[in-house]
Amino acid sequence: MEELLRYDRVTIAYNGAPVVHDVSFSLREGEILGVVGESGSGKSTLLKAAMGLLGPGGVVTRGDIWFKGRNLPDLPEEELRRLSGAELAMIFQDAGASFCPIRTVGAQLFEAVSAHEDISETDFREQAAALLQKLRFEDAERILESYPFELSGGMMQRVGIAAAMLLNPAVLLADEPTSALDVSVQKQAVEEMLLIRELCHTSIVIVTHNIGVVRAMADRVVVMKDGRIVESGDTRDVLEHPAQEYTKKLMAAVPKLRLRRGA
Repeated sequence: MEELLRYDRVTIAYNGAPVVHDVSFSLREGEILGVVGESGSGKSTLLKAAMGLLGPGGVVTRGDIWFKGRNLPDLPEEELRRLSGAELAMIFQDAGASFCPIRTVGAQLFEAVSAHEDISETDFREQAAALLQKLRFEDAERILESYPFELSGGMMQRVGIAAAMLLNPAVLLADEPTSALDVSVQKQAVEEMLLIRELCHTSIVIVTHNIGVVRAMADRVVVMKDGRIVESGDTRDVLEHPAQEYTKKLMAAVPKLRLRRGA
């Protein structure tokens, strides 16, 4: 399988203090990679670095982040902006927070898509409704006509995941997308991301502290502690035969997710 994304000995610092140390891993076409660790382990920082979202004081001080042959930290801001959403998309722990409360969901999604491609609002709404229906949303038109405050937090999180796929990016970076959800909605969100991989052949990096989510959906896993990789490999191998006590601790912390058959 083709390699789409590769972190090559990446070190990241904030205001000169390293928080991620010499991290390397890759993501192949159609693969789901789980990056797991406790809060403060540096896992979310890795995704933000790829998208140019480290903020003030954050910088990649060493190494490269390659996406389709381009080193993301070296790209001009305008080129990185063109990639964002269209080829490389990201969803956050609270996707609903990125929506304006006084505009409909459909209007905001149309604005985001039309920034990347020339499309009429009619064609957009047809495509958006079709995608929502494929992802098992009931009453897709009602969702597009709704204001964010009219939808539950769990529904807005699922809408945020679906919205990231409107431009059919090759890679989806998911930063703790299930951690704020209750168990039943968490299960729906995981099934939705698995369906995205199935329907769109999208590669996914999911960052989480929940080893149960990784067990449910990842092909391979990277375990991080204090900004370093402490264990990595095929998910089944790592979780059935963990080499590190830290991995065993994470495994003991959460229950398994019971997914819908065929999801």
